[in-house]
Amino acid sequence: MATELGPVPLFGIGNVGKSVNVDAQKRTNLYVEMQQDPEKGRLTLYPTPGLLTFINFGSYPSRGVYKKGDFLYVVNRFTLWRVANDGTMTNIGTLLTSSGRVDISDNGTQIIIVDGVNGYIYNTSTLAFAQITSPNWPGATTVTFLNGYFVVTQPDSGRFYCSAIYDGLTWAALDFATAESNPDDLVRVMADNGQIILFGPETTEFWGDSGALDFPFARVGAAAIEWGLASRWTLAKFMDSLIFLRRNRLGAVQVCTLSGYNAVPVSNPEMDYVFSKYSAVENATGFSYMVSGHSLYQINFPSADESWLYDGLTKAWSKVQSGTGRHRAEIQQNYLDRSYVSDYENGKLYYFRDGTFTDDGAPIARELITRHQSIGQWSVFDELWMEMEAGAADLVGQGSDPKLMLQISKDGGHTWGNEIWVPLGKQGEYRRRAVYRNLGRARDWVFKFRVTDPVKTVFVAAWGRVGK
Repeated sequence: MATELGPVPLFGIGNVGKSVNVDAQKRTNLYVEMQQDPEKGRLTLYPTPGLLTFINFGSYPSRGVYKKGDFLYVVNRFTLWRVANDGTMTNIGTLLTSSGRVDISDNGTQIIIVDGVNGYIYNTSTLAFAQITSPNWPGATTVTFLNGYFVVTQPDSGRFYCSAIYDGLTWAALDFATAESNPDDLVRVMADNGQIILFGPETTEFWGDSGALDFPFARVGAAAIEWGLASRWTLAKFMDSLIFLRRNRLGAVQVCTLSGYNAVPVSNPEMDYVFSKYSAVENATGFSYMVSGHSLYQINFPSADESWLYDGLTKAWSKVQSGTGRHRAEIQQNYLDRSYVSDYENGKLYYFRDGTFTDDGAPIARELITRHQSIGQWSVFDELWMEMEAGAADLVGQGSDPKLMLQISKDGGHTWGNEIWVPLGKQGEYRRRAVYRNLGRARDWVFKFRVTDPVKTVFVAAWGRVGK
């Protein structure tokens, strides 16, 4: 016996993890927004922004990107480039190395670049570029700036050094200290909220500016965290704190944010399970950016060829990808009200743009796998409506007649039936709904929806007519 047409709660913020029978949900290239007025439904799914090419440095991926004043500074191969907002590129210096990530910071006038061994200074006032040749230069894998000092981590040690005040070319032999909470090598240093944070592979500790004349930094009490930084380049500024992939002494990894002197996990048990299955996490990378009020953190796992997106507003995780692999974005900087990202595989520099539905011209597939629909007994779906933002297709060919694909799993999300394609609506067909009929009989239903056309893909609500 059929029921009246009514809402079907397909949307959630969960993720598939240890068992698809428990939760089969997955969102790809979509993010979740909670509705203040749930007339249609409590959740809406919006498309992640696409990528537009800004400039191209060639075949090799950029090693570092940094914003200072009116310019972007990009290290690609041996060269430090200054990039203006019109895309004009100026060669301003040559490095001694040609591969591997670099870290970059500035003290207002000097921009410092460290490549793991060497250090370089570009003076934005005199336009001079020079290698740091101080006999006391310790080498550096990472760098930050606090209260007039550059602070660097010495390679393969627990030591960190500071420069002369506002002078990255001058370093003293005794201006160093050693992370004390654990005898492990430092992975990265970062200044945040007026303190220096020292990340080891298993522990994290905090140092502040003591004002002492001999060495300006001192450890903050006994503050230390028994979690370390699992991958150096996953650390990023996020909302009012830091976010990173952490690891403890037992080898477990999680994504967390800092709250005071505590590391608070933001990855749920399902995502922790996903991360634990990756063969390597040491080469993971991450960055943050904002879209329409959502603070987003993207983490890439090259060993698994996968990328994930955490939304600080809704606490939801979604998958992001370009083509069938990981997302193209690698290193990020905000510049002139845009979020610019480098490509992990080549020398292109893109910017995110909301309302762009391709990655550098390549279609972005949007996919939603829903919550389980089960009433504890056999049921028949006579009709299923997916309400979307119809009529948004363009008039220039691509996506001019977009379609929505549906596959159904009747065994808890383990296997999927045939693809069923229905129109989403051509340009101006704003009243179009994607309607599926006579979907069969099952005890448990999981639905997979997919859009491959480069159009605005907004999942608004689902309606169904279910019988017994």
